[in-house]
Amino acid sequence: MFQFIYSLLIRLALPFILIRLWWQGRKAPALRQDWQHRLGRVPSIPGPVIWVHAVSVGETIAAGPMVRRLLARNLGATILMTAMTDTGLAQARKMFGNRVTYAYAPYDTPGAIRRFLRRVNPRILVIMETEIWPNMISQCRRKNVPVFLINARLSERSARGYERVRGLAAPIMKSITWVAAQAEPDAERFRRIGVAASHVEVTGSVKFDVDIPEDVRLASESFRTTLGPRPVWIAGSTHCGEDEQLLQAHRLVLAGHPDALLIIVPRHPERFDAVAAMAQELGFQVARRSQGQSASGAQVYLADTMGELMMLYGASDLAFVGGSLIERGGHNPLEPAAWGIPLFSGPHVFNFETIYERLLADQGVQLVQRADDLARAVDLLFANAAERKAYGARALEVVNKNRGALDRVVDGIIERL
Repeated sequence: MFQFIYSLLIRLALPFILIRLWWQGRKAPALRQDWQHRLGRVPSIPGPVIWVHAVSVGETIAAGPMVRRLLARNLGATILMTAMTDTGLAQARKMFGNRVTYAYAPYDTPGAIRRFLRRVNPRILVIMETEIWPNMISQCRRKNVPVFLINARLSERSARGYERVRGLAAPIMKSITWVAAQAEPDAERFRRIGVAASHVEVTGSVKFDVDIPEDVRLASESFRTTLGPRPVWIAGSTHCGEDEQLLQAHRLVLAGHPDALLIIVPRHPERFDAVAAMAQELGFQVARRSQGQSASGAQVYLADTMGELMMLYGASDLAFVGGSLIERGGHNPLEPAAWGIPLFSGPHVFNFETIYERLLADQGVQLVQRADDLARAVDLLFANAAERKAYGARALEVVNKNRGALDRVVDGIIERL
């Protein structure tokens, strides 16, 4: 009954969802391309298919090393990567070119999922993290398509939410073939909401197995050369409500380091123009990457391009990870940590609870509450090269000593395949 009500509500909402998609497409035209994929109308794919679903950019980046390992195993299967967002698919294309196939994920109506499965006929579905769609999972079960939840995490708040709709959640959870959880608290929560205990395994976070491709390293070195010896800090994946605070912090940093540069990377492309206007209105000299403007005379460098955050982290001396000064839950801190640079976050990091626990335990991250706290911390590390190097080394050591989850996940997928 709960599944029926859920499906009915999704069907009723679908016209409004499509209208919203069209409206958003005014500023992001890529959203209107291949819109029929959202209804399950994707090109047929011959032969065996491994379907990898990652909701957006962060999950796509996390899936990258796993997909590379699967490609290297020469499994004789097409890898189909899907995402819900245009930025997620753009990131995937940047990472893999023509080595994999791409599509938007279908909306979670029974008809759209059935059409999608009929045309793709996947051998398995690999879902990154916690993208749980009831019809997607139940229709896969009916087609005998194993569903793997990889790098799975579940906060206590989310677990309580699923418990409140146990009638809907429990049958879906029982249909999941394998949960590769990041940590034991995540595993316990998945068992609590209905996943069979024998189907849950703690593998660790594959995000610790972050790799930096050689072309990214070379691009980062080249870009850093253009910046010269000035102190550079970056704010990655920022959200509305944070940019003002970060610009305020940069104003304080400039008081002690007049040649400092802030690279700011908004999470969503539709905010690029607004952030540029805000920085200019506050009196900063702004350069925009998308327009090829040089950062040499700038105080704020707006990275208004897609898929370059990892490269830009490597060109910076310090990093702030966004989504954390507001109650968004934070973004992946391991990308800057893998470069061996000090990193900061705000207090709201519940999306990466386990990762932050390990970073904090080894003093590999500093959590700040407000803009002035961040400015003081940045100022101190800019003034002390030895401490800056030591902080970055501690962050990198946390990454290195927690590697290995990726091998366990890839072996688990192939074993169950």
